Amino acid sequence: MNYKVWLLLAALVIAGAVWRANQNPTQDSGDPMEAGKKFLEENAKKDGIKSTPSGLQYEVLREGTGAKPGPTSTVEVHYEGRLINGSIFDSSYQRKETISFPLNRVIPGWTEGLQLMPTGAKYRLYIPSELGYGARGAGGDIPPNAALIFDVELISIR
Repeated sequence: MNYKVWLLLAALVIAGAVWRANQNPTQDSGDPMEAGKKFLEENAKKDGIKSTPSGLQYEVLREGTGAKPGPTSTVEVHYEGRLINGSIFDSSYQRKETISFPLNRVIPGWTEGLQLMPTGAKYRLYIPSELGYGARGAGGDIPPNAALIFDVELISIR
């Protein structure tokens, strides 16, 4: 290939990378820890938001009537996880498939939050970084120190 074709290909690759980065931002520009703290401070003032001593916040979207899981229970859930900017990073709803796991094998915010939920409930969990993935983040979708939002529906306890 000649020089002009290589230059055009390089420009297209760079433009595509910039476009993709702008299509799926991971947090507010700046420090994700500070953005998360600010978000949670404002969120705590909203009607219907409850807070636990650990800093977990939650909102009851639909109350359940069944039993509540314990810290080592295996639960079946439907969920959607988002960053505070609204970017979805995982969703069992999109996969059209529930998932089951033991509560002692997930992030602390999930372990705590799901124990508050009766079977059949749907809650929105607002998880500070320390109860999420913390400084390590998770893969390419969850940056270090990110606050997280999960809509979680507790289907059953196994």
